[in-house]
Amino acid sequence: MPVPQHIPVEANQATKDHLWPQISSLPYFRAVLRAVEARFYENIDLPAPALDLGCGDGHFASFAFPRRLEVGLDPWPGPLLEARKRNVYLETIESEARSIPYPDGYFAGAVSNSVLEHIPELDPVLAELARVLKPGAPFLFCVPNQRFLPTLSIARALDRVHLQPLARWYRRFFNRISRHHHCDDQVTWRKRLAAHGFQIEVNWDYFSPRAQAVLEWGHYLGVPSLICHWLFRKWILVPHRWNLAFTEAITRRVYHEPSVQDEGVYTFYIATKL
Repeated sequence: MPVPQHIPVEANQATKDHLWPQISSLPYFRAVLRAVEARFYENIDLPAPALDLGCGDGHFASFAFPRRLEVGLDPWPGPLLEARKRNVYLETIESEARSIPYPDGYFAGAVSNSVLEHIPELDPVLAELARVLKPGAPFLFCVPNQRFLPTLSIARALDRVHLQPLARWYRRFFNRISRHHHCDDQVTWRKRLAAHGFQIEVNWDYFSPRAQAVLEWGHYLGVPSLICHWLFRKWILVPHRWNLAFTEAITRRVYHEPSVQDEGVYTFYIATKL
């Protein structure tokens, strides 16, 4: 099944507002990025049966897709329990991505939203994904790219005052707390995917450096949400607009940025299993 060229949906063209459901249930630095990404799936056909590789707690899929996906796969039992409670998938599987318990050519499509950058060894995962996908199946994924670390606002400020060693330390620190193993460019991804029988059909960069600064500072300003989650198992204790007015004001500017950014720090890919 050939994958058509895809034009990313803009905020004012989306059929629904993806931002509010995210910021009213997640720390805002995660929420604004997920809201931007959720728009991209609006006019992409993900054929069944579909695999969500690294599905986590199912929160993103519950808002981004108009139907229950067939299989959500994740190695962590805690998030999978939440995904089951949300009733997001027809089936949830606790498994490493390098060992997917389905026969060859079982799935007609797959998605992995902001997951692959967290996996140290990608070759076994991509080889296994290629095994369980039908020929022609689309594989949708997004990852931080080569601009993510150079454009971190605090590191750039340190560079400007000639504190490059401290800037390098900060970039390593932020990459570690983000749990990133891969922030690669398009050429690297094209070679990596081709080695396992995938072809990139279309890709675009998104999330500007200004938007990244909102995300970056949100890691630190989001500490109250972390405490709230520890105490009450909820990221946002009072999910009302009067309580989140400031959060919405700063994140909505990011949400309404053009979807395609020449200097974007993340990349969305639509690939095909050959």
